[in-house]
Amino acid sequence: MKTKKYKPKTKPLDNRNRQPGSKKEKHIVRQVGGLAEPLCASEGLELVHVEYRREPGGRILRLYIDRAGGVTLDDCVNVSRQLNNLLDVSLDDIGPYNLEVTSPGPERPLSKMQDYERFKGRKAKIKTCQPINDQKNFTGIILGVAAEQIKLSLNEKTIAIPFGDISKARLVDVDGEI
Repeated sequence: MKTKKYKPKTKPLDNRNRQPGSKKEKHIVRQVGGLAEPLCASEGLELVHVEYRREPGGRILRLYIDRAGGVTLDDCVNVSRQLNNLLDVSLDDIGPYNLEVTSPGPERPLSKMQDYERFKGRKAKIKTCQPINDQKNFTGIILGVAAEQIKLSLNEKTIAIPFGDISKARLVDVDGEI
């Protein structure tokens, strides 16, 4: 007599609703930021933002750097070469990726609390992890920071967005000016 083994049916993983920025991606961003911050400081540069994401051409590790007066191509090349060596030695095996070092441009990412004070009065797009008043996407004028919350003016009303709930934020280029 043959017995059948019970094999539970498993549903295929559905990644359509997966939040961007897995724990592994966030860990890699923190590691890279820890290596890149002192390197940029030694070159007289500000590390603005670090991204690690999948794009059509594969994985991209993108760093945004800046300095008063702007960044040159030589600045980007210099940081890229030095950081590439640091990553080869220090970063756990993360598989293939392309390293890109660039200036923040007119639609500058906002990733630090100080950015919201620095760019007070400027227009920004902010995306949150959790809905606030049934909304996750906001575009408005930055009013500043108070008690770990970003104050944003939206069409005659003010909203407070907890800094920890922001998943992505950037300045909006208005008429070619930032």
